[in-house]
Amino acid sequence: MALSDSSAARAPASGVEHARAARREIFYRHSIAVRLTHWSNVVCLTLLLMSGLQLFNFHPALYWGNYGYRGAPSVFSISAMRDPETREPAGITRIGDYSFDTTGFLGVHFDAEGLAHGGAFPRWAILGADLAVTRDWHFLMAWLLVINGAVYLLYGAVSGHFRRDLAPATRELRARHILHDIWNHIRLRRPRGEAAKRYNVLQKLSYLIVIFLLLPAIVLSGLTMSPAVTAAAPFLFDLFGGRQSARTVHFIVANFLVLFVMVHVVQVLLFGAFNLMRSMITGRYAIAPEKVS
Repeated sequence: MALSDSSAARAPASGVEHARAARREIFYRHSIAVRLTHWSNVVCLTLLLMSGLQLFNFHPALYWGNYGYRGAPSVFSISAMRDPETREPAGITRIGDYSFDTTGFLGVHFDAEGLAHGGAFPRWAILGADLAVTRDWHFLMAWLLVINGAVYLLYGAVSGHFRRDLAPATRELRARHILHDIWNHIRLRRPRGEAAKRYNVLQKLSYLIVIFLLLPAIVLSGLTMSPAVTAAAPFLFDLFGGRQSARTVHFIVANFLVLFVMVHVVQVLLFGAFNLMRSMITGRYAIAPEKVS
């Protein structure tokens, strides 16, 4: 839905004025339901990540199967130790049989005064002072995320949002079309004209993967870690291969979501932060005119 700008309604006196009028075309890009659920997700996912990092700090190791405890073989761990030569604190991250020194980033962190602090993740990135409080934050945000997601799914199905805005057309799934969109992203080429009114195929596929694969996986794997839930739904053990496997999947999927958010934020900054942020706050998106060759 385009909005008529008062200056655009008058006949332009020159080509320059015509171009300016075209630039003032405003399009309602996001409905209020999409905007509200988007910002609710931002809050929920941020607090979920911070409380989740603190939960991992209490036992910074991941296992595969149904059992995991200190001293048992792990598939991933972050630990603090002292360098055998310098006796200085060091952070060690281990993946399988490979270990990496991640001092200052993971395992051991330094404050503004240069003092070393142990912990898989730094203090500024975590939420919750103790295990009970951290779990309360994590569970509260998890249920709010589920409720918010259910509202979004219901709206998307009833309003036609999924079919209209997220479902790729057959021609968009052709390799040539996908490669063309990838090339446009590499060149940081902003969409113009009619193309700016819809998501490109890379955005559509990314959102569909997050909505229908990553988010369900992180919710179900989180539920599998709850003894009360698995007592009522033991099939979750078969789905993930055990409680500790579910915890590992939960951690991996969370990293994929963080990667998605990071790419999303970078794209917002590169492709017009003010315009894109305004569209997600007010719904209004300014469309750049198509270039005339």
